[in-house]
Amino acid sequence: MSDIQNRMSDILGLTFFVLLIVGAFVGLKLLSKPQKRTSAEFEQNVAEGGSAIGSAVNALQEAFDPAAARAKEVQTQMKEGRYGKKKREGKANGEDLSEEKND
Repeated sequence: MSDIQNRMSDILGLTFFVLLIVGAFVGLKLLSKPQKRTSAEFEQNVAEGGSAIGSAVNALQEAFDPAAARAKEVQTQMKEGRYGKKKREGKANGEDLSEEKND
């Protein structure tokens, strides 16, 4: 009787592993299939932003290298046209006041 139980156990174990391998193969095959989408859907997905991993890596980079974070901030301000604007306004206001006092 023990011999029959061992064979049944072996058959069930072998069946489990075969089904596991076949299931993994079929699952990977389905995941590797490219999704059909329109160019508008693709553009929308790109515009929505990066992944969470990319955001985490950027946060770590900023934590380890604050100068790089400041450089990114300055580049963004320059693109938007607002880099040094407050400093220039402050200097301009200071110059106007000094000129008024001298006149």
